[in-house]
Amino acid sequence: MRVAILDDYQNCIHQLNCFSKLAKHDVVVFQDTVTNTELAARLQDFDAVVLTRERTAISASLLDQLPTLKLISQTGKIAGHVDLAACTARGVAVSEGQGTGAATAELTWALILASRRHLLSEARRMQEGLWQGHLGQQLSGQRLGVWGYGRIGRQVASFGRAFGMQVWVWGREGSMSRAQADGFELAPSRAEFLAASDVLSLHIRLNDQTRGLVTVDDLTSMKTSALWVNTSRAELVAPGALVAALQSGRPGFAAVDVYESEPVLSVDHPILKFPNALCTPHIGYVERDNYEHYFGMAFDNVNAFAQGKPQNLANSEVVPSFS
Repeated sequence: MRVAILDDYQNCIHQLNCFSKLAKHDVVVFQDTVTNTELAARLQDFDAVVLTRERTAISASLLDQLPTLKLISQTGKIAGHVDLAACTARGVAVSEGQGTGAATAELTWALILASRRHLLSEARRMQEGLWQGHLGQQLSGQRLGVWGYGRIGRQVASFGRAFGMQVWVWGREGSMSRAQADGFELAPSRAEFLAASDVLSLHIRLNDQTRGLVTVDDLTSMKTSALWVNTSRAELVAPGALVAALQSGRPGFAAVDVYESEPVLSVDHPILKFPNALCTPHIGYVERDNYEHYFGMAFDNVNAFAQGKPQNLANSEVVPSFS
């Protein structure tokens, strides 16, 4: 099969051990992100496309320009970036995988620690020949709010418990029930959850129901000393809400790894202007072991399809064969 791997920003896919799984295929790896006409031209004559999470959107109009495409192999789960109905209507199989969430949970905790102890600014001061400049805040005894108790939220809650934090959880009924079963406190209301958390970390899947879930009123109800953390999806927050909240001084600090439009290649992005914001370039899942897992599954799905045994299909009603 002729296989395209998209959006390898770091030019690292060919260095993974799992890349050898595609040895029998004609593989082209693209590092940059392109859209619309340029993307359609790029993907002409490919039988399969491997997507790096949600970096590239697959729309009905794009599919109409790719007559040879038979398989989309997604790293991780399919989200709103792939028009699954359009794929099904055009006979394009879509396979998906599963991650552990450990890498994202670890980055979340790194952002929390770095923000509370001002690690980047203190390290920068030393490079400038300066000594102590900020008074940090320990986590022990602080109130950690975990919004969403799925794979990643559960790990972050356990980190908070290990650091001696008072952990409570807010989310949907199923999420709250799982947290309670694990011995975590439940917030009595959304309003109190927001107002009383010292650190609040968001761990919700993006879909039509959760898009714009967090409003500017939610954020400005937080403490002036509170830390807001988002390693999930930027679109969970209403457009412009975080910038407006930081301008108001509530919450007092934000640590974010996700943005509405990625990649962010301009220093003029609004969130980068705030000294009380720690921003990383969506690296929550960008970790070697995680990549071996994600891409290993995606490549296995390509091979299974090529062998006439499609697996892990998100649209199981489509089972075309490669010939």
